[in-house]
Amino acid sequence: MIITIDGPASAGKGTLASTLADIYKLAYFDTGMVYRAVGLDLRLKGQDINNETLAESSAKSLTFAKMMELSKNKEFRSSEGGVAASVVSAFPKVRAALLKMQQDFAKNPTFANGTPAQGAIYDGRDTGTVVCPNADIKFFITASSEVRAQRRFKELQEKGMDTPYEKVLADIIARDERDSKRSTAPLKPADDAIIIDTSDLGIEEVVAKAREIIDNH
Repeated sequence: MIITIDGPASAGKGTLASTLADIYKLAYFDTGMVYRAVGLDLRLKGQDINNETLAESSAKSLTFAKMMELSKNKEFRSSEGGVAASVVSAFPKVRAALLKMQQDFAKNPTFANGTPAQGAIYDGRDTGTVVCPNADIKFFITASSEVRAQRRFKELQEKGMDTPYEKVLADIIARDERDSKRSTAPLKPADDAIIIDTSDLGIEEVVAKAREIIDNH
């Protein structure tokens, strides 16, 4: 079984995806990691994240092992890391270079330890529209920009990152605009996606809604 969970930043799709992966014993692929890896790779090299040629070169050289190594860097999940990921993900050549890696995972899903899985849950922005358009179930998780900024602000505080709420909100709004207006694979629900607004829902309620749909399927 292939399940896709798309949506904007801090809507709760990552928590939902990882929780469902544990419940149903499916492999979990956070597709945002590939773009964060490219963005961080450029930043660590002191290169311009707005340079598509440099971003494409980084994407073509990215391996799973390199991505996992970069993910250990404290800047990988930072607010700036999210901005860099959004910028490089808007480049068609970068998306093309990374698409095959993501699609191949659905054919042979594996757990983090390398053992085979009976399916996968994808967490991203375009997994239901581009990466796995034939997925068995597609979710689109969303929430208001203010709610998402509050969630992200709290998360950064817990990690000891002193980023003003106003900046977090501005980054969320700017990222939404970039993701929704990019020419290649803009952020939007698949035609057959099930939309869940988490603005006023706790994670337990969101998981319960998703499980009902999956179990009925």
